[in-house]
Amino acid sequence: MDLNLRKAILSNIAANDQQQLEETIVDAIQNGEEKMLPGLGVLFELIWKESDETEKKEMIDALEQGVKSINAG
Repeated sequence: MDLNLRKAILSNIAANDQQQLEETIVDAIQNGEEKMLPGLGVLFELIWKESDETEKKEMIDALEQGVKSINAG
């Protein structure tokens, strides 16, 4: 079976407004289910592609801090 997961995820969210997109992200994180990780990855890819270099640096800084806080605990 040829399943394009990225395309399916994008199709599922294509008509979503900002509130729906936020709810999707919050729900995926709160549930903590492994099956949600590919969807979050696709959403992050979209964010990354639409971000300028300053925003990308801020995301990397936030990611680094998050990783450090996990490793410190």
